[in-house]
Amino acid sequence: MRPRPLVVFDRLDLLEWQFCQRIARLSFYRPWRLILQAASRLGDWPVWVLLIIAQPWLQPNGTWRVMQYSGVALLAVAIYRLVKTRLCRERPFITYGEGIECCEPARDRYSFPSGHTMHAVMFSVLVAAHTPWLLPVILPLTLLIAVSRVGLGLHYVSDVLAGAAMGYAFALASLYWMG
Repeated sequence: MRPRPLVVFDRLDLLEWQFCQRIARLSFYRPWRLILQAASRLGDWPVWVLLIIAQPWLQPNGTWRVMQYSGVALLAVAIYRLVKTRLCRERPFITYGEGIECCEPARDRYSFPSGHTMHAVMFSVLVAAHTPWLLPVILPLTLLIAVSRVGLGLHYVSDVLAGAAMGYAFALASLYWMG
């Protein structure tokens, strides 16, 4: 027996699905879909691991930043997984199979919150604090990752907003505790 999602998600699904459907329809255009898929794959982990590993070469106290970024990423993943498996909001392509096509394989069944967006926003805030000269590269990627989650039929807009809020909170907490 699968867990029952919260009633609030049933209401949000009804409010958001038409908008999500319109955004997901844009992925029928192959060039746009390929851009979204590339952003989604980069946001899965490669860009963030590269950013963490590159810290010693990007700033003087980079070794300390490797520990900070790794620690906050691991904490974020643990809490994100806990939230995701407790709230059990089905992905839009599962709930509205005919109206929203999934254009990228999903890692799991549930969509709330968006982990891709959480990490993208979290690392964007950390980059803004420590290596702001990287922002012209990181911010457009973050925006593309967030759009890709809805555009590929994997998330609702509220999933993306919740992931962004969580990422922002984790980054601020990390900056507060670790400088």
